[in-house]
Parts: sequence; C-alpha cells; structure tokens
Amino acid sequence: MASDVLPNFQKLADQAEAALAQRDEASKILIQVGSATCENAAGAADVRDEVQKHIRASGRTDIVLRQTGCTGRCSCEPIVGVFVPGHMPVKYERVDRDAVHRIFTEHLRDGNVVTEHVLDAAGETPPKWEFLFCGDAACLERLGKDYGAAFEEKLRAAGIGPEQCGVAHSGCFGLCQDEAVGKVAHALVRPGKVLYRVVCEADLDEIIESHVKGGQVVERLVVNDQPVSQRFFEVYGDVAFFNRQTRLALRNSGIIDPESIDEKIHYKGFASLATVLDRGDRQWVIDQVSHSRLRGRGGGGFPTGKKWGFAANQPGDVKYIICNADEGDPGAFMDRSMLEGDPYSVLEGMTIGAYAIGAARGFMYIRAEYPLAIRRVENAIEQARQRGFLGENILGSGFSFDIEVRLGAGAFVCGEETALIRSIEGERGQPRIRPPYPSESGLWGRPTVINNVETFANIPVVIYYGADWFRRIGTENSGGTKVFALAGKVRHTGLVEVPMGTPVRAIVNDVGGGVPGGKRLKAVQTGGPAGGCIPEHLLDTPVDFDTLGTIGTIMGSGGMIVMDETDCMVDIAKYFLAFIQHESCGKCTPCREGSKRMLEILERITTGRGELADIDKLERLAKLMQKAALCGLGRAGPNPVLSTLRHFRDEYMAHVVDHQCPARKCRALIRYVIDPEKCVGCTACYRVCPVECISGKPKTVHVIDESRCVKCGRCYQTCRFGAVERQ
Repeated sequence: MASDVLPNFQKLADQAEAALAQRDEASKILIQVGSATCENAAGAADVRDEVQKHIRASGRTDIVLRQTGCTGRCSCEPIVGVFVPGHMPVKYERVDRDAVHRIFTEHLRDGNVVTEHVLDAAGETPPKWEFLFCGDAACLERLGKDYGAAFEEKLRAAGIGPEQCGVAHSGCFGLCQDEAVGKVAHALVRPGKVLYRVVCEADLDEIIESHVKGGQVVERLVVNDQPVSQRFFEVYGDVAFFNRQTRLALRNSGIIDPESIDEKIHYKGFASLATVLDRGDRQWVIDQVSHSRLRGRGGGGFPTGKKWGFAANQPGDVKYIICNADEGDPGAFMDRSMLEGDPYSVLEGMTIGAYAIGAARGFMYIRAEYPLAIRRVENAIEQARQRGFLGENILGSGFSFDIEVRLGAGAFVCGEETALIRSIEGERGQPRIRPPYPSESGLWGRPTVINNVETFANIPVVIYYGADWFRRIGTENSGGTKVFALAGKVRHTGLVEVPMGTPVRAIVNDVGGGVPGGKRLKAVQTGGPAGGCIPEHLLDTPVDFDTLGTIGTIMGSGGMIVMDETDCMVDIAKYFLAFIQHESCGKCTPCREGSKRMLEILERITTGRGELADIDKLERLAKLMQKAALCGLGRAGPNPVLSTLRHFRDEYMAHVVDHQCPARKCRALIRYVIDPEKCVGCTACYRVCPVECISGKPKTVHVIDESRCVKCGRCYQTCRFGAVERQ
C-alpha cells in the first residue's frame, strides 16, 4: 500500500513556499546581517538596529532586513551582505553604525560599492560576472587540464578584463558521479544561478560569446542539478576563505534564517526524513550510513553506521538517541555555530537516526554556556513539532519520536559518552568502564546511540545525495568533510570545512592565508587539549582519523591551532596539560595523579629548575597515563606532551641543559640586557620599570640589574632604538 508520507511532506513544502512567496522578497534588496554569539559580540545587534532605523527613515519598501547564522569568518565580523537583484552579492566586513550609513548612502542610493569594507577584498569593486570553477584536486588531476585557467586566458585574449568578468576556483561542487570524475568541469556563474558543465574548450568559447558578451545563457550546457553548497557559493564564492572549502555540515550557515523553518524546508530541509519514512526500511538507512563511510565527528571516529547497527540489533522496545553538544575544547566552536546557524539539520539527522535504531525519545545535551544555541534549538524543536516533523505519527508514517533538551554544567569530561549519560541521569558526570558500550547498555540501562552535532548534521546530506556521492568526497576510510575551528597565528581565523584527506598545510595556507607578519610556521595543534602538535615538516599529512594517529595526534572534535616561531612548544604542552589536569574528573588514579605530577614537572622545566631526569620521568608518566586511564579523555590527555617530546625534544633539552627558552616565551628563562652601542640614554626604559632595576642618567648608557629584574618586558616593549635585547 502506498505511503502517505511523501504527499504529507509535499503539503508542508507547499505551505512553506507559499509563506515565503507572501514575503515577496524576490524583487527586493536584501540586507543580511549575521546573528550568532560571535557576531553579536562583535556588534551585530547594534548593526541590525542601525539598518532597521535607516530602512524606516528612508521610507523605502523595497529593502528587507534578514538575519542568518554565523558564516564562520570570525575575525571579520560583523558581516553584512547586500543583495541587489541582477547584481553581484556584496559582503561587507567589520561593519559598524558609520559603515551602515555609508552602505545606505553610497551603495543603495548612489550604486557605488563601499570598497574599503568589502570582505577580504578591500578596495576592489566586484565585477559584472564571476565564473566559479570546481577546483577539486582529484578532478583536476584526472582531467589533466584546468578549465578555469583556460577560461581566464580566453577572456583576456578577447579583451574582457577582470573588472568585467572574474574567474575563481572553489572546493568540490559534489556534482560528478564516479563515471564523470575527471571527464567534465563545472562552473557556477554569479549572479544568475547558472551552472554549466564543460567538456571541451569549445564550450568555453561558446560561453564567452553567448553569456559574457551577449548576456544569453548557453542552455545546452546548463546543469539542472543543484549541488549541496550551490547557494553558499552563489553568495560567498568570491571570497577565497570560503570558495576553497567544501561545505556539507555548514551548508546552510550564513544562508538561512536559523529561526525560520520555512526557509529550511525551501533548502530541502526534512526531505531526507520524508524519504526514509516513506521507504519504511530501517536497515536501508543503516546500510546507507555505513556505505557512506561517515565516521563520528566527535573525536573517536567510530563508523556511524556500525554504531547504529549495534543499537538496532539490541533486544528491547526502549532505546534512546543522544546528540552530544557539550563542546568544551578551548577555542573550538563548531557545534555552537551549527546549532546557531542551522539547528534543523541536526534535528533531522537525530530523527533519522532514531528511526533507524527504533528509538522514540532523544536528548540534546548542550552546555549551558550556549544560551543562543539553546534558544534556537528549542525554537526549532517547537516548530518541527508544529509541522509534524517531531511528535506522534511523524508525517503519517506511524513512527513517533520527540527530543528533549538537557543542559550541561560545563564539565569537560562530559564530552565522554558514558560521563554524559550519567549527567543526563542526574548523577555526577564521571565515565565508567566499557564494555558494556552505550549501544548495549546506555541511558538508564537501555541501548543508546550518542553522536555529536556535526555527525547528525551530515546524515540528511548522506540520505539526500546518496552514500556513493558522499563517500567520494573523502578518503578510502573516511567519507565526507570535516569542520575545523582554525585559530592561532593565522591570517584568517574561523570555521573551515574541507574534504577528509586535505593536507594540514593546505588548510593553513590556502584557506587560512598562512602565518601573518612574515613569521615562520612552526607547528599546528589538532584535536583540542588532548591532541598533539604537528611540526612544520609533517604538515603535508592528510587530515583523517588514521593518518593523524601515526604522527602522534588526533582529529578530535576539530580544533586546529596554528603556532609560529615565537611559540614555545614546552609552554604549549604545559598549557594544554594544565587544562586536562583542571578538568580531570578524578575518578581514576592515572589521570588524577598522573596529570598533576606531569604538570609539576613541566612547571619545573619552564621555570629553569628542571633536570635531565625530569624529561624521562615526564615521558614515562605520559605513557602510563595513556595506557591506564579509565576513559578516552584521560588516555588522550598526554598527547600534547608526547607529541612535543617526539618532535621538539631539542626545546626541552634547551630548557633543562642551557636554561634557555629558544622561543623566549618562558618568562623565568628570559634575560633582558641593554646593548651599550645602541643605547642613547633616552631614559624611556628607566621610566617604565616597575621595580627600578634600571640605572643610568640621561644621555648615558643604561644598565639592568638582573638580580632585581622581574622580567616583565616593559623595557623591551618601550625602547625605540632596539637597545634592550631579550635573550
């Protein structure tokens, strides 16, 4: 008998389209302002108020203000997008109230882009057209030809300059099936929402003559498929930070209003759920997820389909599914951004997972420090219930499922699944010995599946576009993409989503823009506080769960911190170990005592009191903790120490043997001296010294009394002649 699921879903989709049509925005100017925790902290709320004031004051009815989630371009917020029909989208960075006034008077009134505020392209005027060619490395290698470069050559030969028509490369569009990989190229035209398939240079010539010169679309080359991130590339494709990514989990961040379920449905939201419920085959769902090679993005990398299969095969009618949104890594904000930018994808992924394992109840475990994410998740849950995507008899399928939000108190250990379960049960968040694993005996002793936010956000993509399509994007053992929070000594900080297998160096240099200030890239730390440090000579290592383990680090949930030559690797290890020691739950002796003793040793080494024997003690303790700690967090905790000992042992030796910090970071090992040949006796250093350890008169050479110096560095920072040296 035919199912009512798809007809019921189509009715809801038609209602959503009708609601959007009533807004009558297609012919209007849209001003889009980011609305997320980081955006608001940068002043986005004030910017939205100012935009609204200008709209009211102008009396114009053809301008609409809308909000989106965070795009992930952290250091440039607040980001404001201006979309004028028929023109290239313009994104402005670091917008304040004065910039809003200029956008209205110069851009919207006079038609002149405020170039100095253009995102990552200050001073540049957007071209009339831009062609964004798929730049996936695998495709380009098999094609043996860069059609984007060839197209640009043909444009310039025809006298068409970059001010009229620009050319750029993007991450994978995800359009090629296996038989098409390496045989065709794809190009997205901005503006216009036209997607071309190119098979030879003659196609490029026709596009130039017809589209660029004549303004007519070459219909025979148009691709009707819609890649998962097409809308994202249409808006942000001209920004190198974005167009070198492949966005699956973050596909709607910066695109949809995270508080509008109608917009979500418009962009294929809940279509995957409808497909699953209409098919009515739980095993098919598990098989698809298994075939996709999707592995858990929370850090362990366990195959998602296998975990679901274990839980589905357990006896009993009561099962649970949990979303782990207890993001605790310093500097990591992937989960928060996804929940604030597109909470519906996570709910849809959870519901599909619940159907697959036979669960009727789910929990979203979010740390209480994320109030905006909590509010948007609760709003999304309520809207999903009203539309019939949650609750009793979902879409008329006979399947019932609902989600409850539980708040975490901020304990780092509750990122470990058994500790998280105890927290939901109302107990102290401490891990327990496994087995039994949660898929056998979890929440209240019932079979339980736990996946993190990013894992669930990928599930609708796997179902909608197919497991074969998804697995082609990643590596042999890890399908799809991974989101990283790129931070530290890098030009472009923010959220980065790239295919599994992308080299670390490409993420840092191509997407992140490299190390600023002419400094040398020294290392990259991955995996959060329990991750390891990758030295510069190993940065061509592909990013996936298996290869990172071979060089002493982990994928983790996605933290990635860049360090330059001014960073001390011993100090870095101490910083992360201090976090691990502070967050240890204390249940097992290896973690509780081992982390404390290791931290004491690192304190001695960085303050000049270390001995050679301390390095051996440190290594033995780290390996013991790695083997004997109760939970995965405790066993991974020594990674920063072990990886720095492995790759930067010379720095440890310098601290212990020479009592020097090569990076001049460890305060106790720094000496400040004044070069008599450079000192002009200006007395600037003397005036700022808090302990008066500098002696000398005007126009005479000054001297620092090292026995009294507190090594604050103020003399070094103040001297304009470079006479104060830090040794």
